[in-house]
Amino acid sequence: MKPLTIYWSPDFLEHRVSQWHPESTERLRAIQEELERSGQWELHDKTDARAAALEEMATIHPREYIQRVEQTIHQGLPVIDSSDTEISTGSFLAARKVVGAGLQAVDDVLGGDSQTAFIPGRPPGHHARPSAAMGFCLFANAALAAQYALDKWQLSRVAILDWDVHHGNGTQEIFFDSEQVFYISLHEFPFYPGTGRQDEQGSGTGTGYTMNFPLTPGKDDKDYLKIISGPVADALAEYRPELIIISAGFDAHINDPLGHMNVSSEGFGQLTALVSQMAQETADGRIISFLEGGYDLSGLAESVSQHIQILAG
Repeated sequence: MKPLTIYWSPDFLEHRVSQWHPESTERLRAIQEELERSGQWELHDKTDARAAALEEMATIHPREYIQRVEQTIHQGLPVIDSSDTEISTGSFLAARKVVGAGLQAVDDVLGGDSQTAFIPGRPPGHHARPSAAMGFCLFANAALAAQYALDKWQLSRVAILDWDVHHGNGTQEIFFDSEQVFYISLHEFPFYPGTGRQDEQGSGTGTGYTMNFPLTPGKDDKDYLKIISGPVADALAEYRPELIIISAGFDAHINDPLGHMNVSSEGFGQLTALVSQMAQETADGRIISFLEGGYDLSGLAESVSQHIQILAG
C-alpha cells in the first residue's frame, strides 16, 4: 500500500482568473516548486486526475446547475453567480478533474491501494452550494467525495474536517440533515461567508452532526491544537468515522492576506499529525485531503509541504 498518493493534472492550471485575484495558478506553482525543492514531489506517488462524469457530479448538484456552469463558461462570461467567482475557458474541465480526483482517491484509499491522498486542485469547493457557485468555488469537491464513499463503498460514517479560515457553508448545507457525514469546521468569525455559528448543529436526523468552532481573529497554533486535540478528538472518537476528509485551507496562516489568524506552517503539520492519529484509531488511517484556500504563496507552499509529509507518515 502506498503511504500517500497525490492527484495532479495540468488542467488545474487552466482555471484562470484575473491578475489580482488571490486564487491564482501561482498557488499550485508555488506548491509544486516547494515540493520539488524538498524532494517530496519525486518521493510521493502521483496519479493523473480524471474528469468526473456529469452523473457523478449530479449526486449533489442538480443537472441544471452543472449545465448552467458549463454554458456560462462556454459563453465566455468572466464570473458566475458572485463577483468573486471568476471563470475562464478551462474552468469546467479543471473543476471536473478536481471532483474526479476526489472520486479516484476514494477508490484508491478505500480499495487499499493508498493509505492517504492529497489533491492540490483548483477551483476549491467548500463554498459551492448545490445550485450556486460562490467564494471561488464551482463544485463541492469534498462533499462529492464523501457522498461517493457512502454510495459506492457503502460507508455509514464519514467525517469532513474543515480548517480553512472561511466557513465551508456549502459542505455544511449539503449534509446538514445527514447523520452519515459529520461536518466539523474551525473558522474565523464573523467573516465571509457569515455562516458557521456555534448553534448551527444540523437538523432532523443530522442534529448533532455539524460542529462549528467560530473563532475570533488572532488565534494561533496552540488555539487550533487545543480544539483539535480536545472537543474534535472527543467527537470523532465517539462518532468513529470510517474515512476522514480534510478541507485543507491554509489561509489561517499568519502571513495570509485574506485571513486574520496566526497559524504557522509547522502548526499545520501538527494539526495534520493529530488528525492522522484520529484516523488510525477509527478509520484504519484513511485520510483524503483537498486543497481549499491559502493565498500567501510561501506560507501556502510551506504548509502543504508540512501537511503531506505528515500524511505520508
